[in-house]
Amino acid sequence: MSRPLPLALVQAAPHPAQAPLAGFASDTERLLRRLPGTRMVVHPELHLCGVEPGAPDADERLHDAAEPLDGPRTRALAELAGDLKVWLLPGTVCERGPGGELFNTALAFSPEGRLAASYRKVFPWRPYEPYDPGDRFVVFDVPGTGKIGFAVCYDAWYPEVSRHLAWMGAEVIVNPVMTTTADRAQELVLARANAIVNQVHVVSVNTAGPTGTGRSVVVDPEGRVRAEAPSEAATVLTDVLDLDDVTRVRTHGTAGVTRVWDVFQEGDAPLGLPLYAGRIDPRSWHPGQAGEAR
Repeated sequence: MSRPLPLALVQAAPHPAQAPLAGFASDTERLLRRLPGTRMVVHPELHLCGVEPGAPDADERLHDAAEPLDGPRTRALAELAGDLKVWLLPGTVCERGPGGELFNTALAFSPEGRLAASYRKVFPWRPYEPYDPGDRFVVFDVPGTGKIGFAVCYDAWYPEVSRHLAWMGAEVIVNPVMTTTADRAQELVLARANAIVNQVHVVSVNTAGPTGTGRSVVVDPEGRVRAEAPSEAATVLTDVLDLDDVTRVRTHGTAGVTRVWDVFQEGDAPLGLPLYAGRIDPRSWHPGQAGEAR
């Protein structure tokens, strides 16, 4: 059974942190008029909180751009998603936490106009970023289609993030990125690797030049690149993911042979993980068993 998800990845320069949302709303409306079949629109990291990287007052301006999660920016974005009847993933924003923390937070808004999910970046790019780390992984449901997980930029360098998202049921990992440095080539390898080892779709959307290095990418559960922006130029990538491809690959194996989620057999002993002071328990290995962990 096919579970299609038509999406558009907006590789664009960020909006200035203090700019009104009207410009972003107009951009999104024009996009959907041009691509009316789109069900989900995905933007890069800090797309609505653009601050010149390396500017002497960059951290201060990011703090100034921060709002609480129930602030006016969130309400306006929720209303926009409801008006446009689309899944709106506007990238990440600067979130002011209840204790004054500064979080780099990915948001997802449903076509009904509600905040469906928020995820605070777990691995800030230190020592270059001022953000406080989040403390949990986040997966949300697109009814009738499947589950989506968030991993923000540098999170993709830590295999624990993608593995946990897949284990929590994610069939697509959305990776909003603002990479301004020369390591985008390595990130493209990681996008494919995270897709392969977890048998999930990976969608990595980067900021366009002159701020970012672009090269946004869509990868399928066997690591094949379905779509890729060839440069840092502003562009929109479109694709229709079939989330049932995840079921197919996990059932029959990558390249028809490798089933990473079926490695354990009944009676296998738990494997200690001294790095985490924990262990892998074969009884709770399969995806979707997050609520059954022992």
